[in-house]
Amino acid sequence: MKVEIITPDSQLFKGEATSIVVPGTSGLIGILNNHAPLISSLMPGEVKLKTENGEESFSVKGGVVEVLNNTVMILAS
Repeated sequence: MKVEIITPDSQLFKGEATSIVVPGTSGLIGILNNHAPLISSLMPGEVKLKTENGEESFSVKGGVVEVLNNTVMILAS
């Protein structure tokens, strides 16, 4: 799935991932291919991605995640 993680200052990640875990306000949210459409606010924590090259993680202070048509957009602070 396509993933983009952006902050007000920069783009942290843009590329393909096989799975993502984000810190939603109600708990951790796991996202795989063909996930149902979703919009959620984020709590401070780690966004973890699994890609072809291994695992990557990014610290976020909060934000919003949107999942739609195998595209994940994370607007993080």
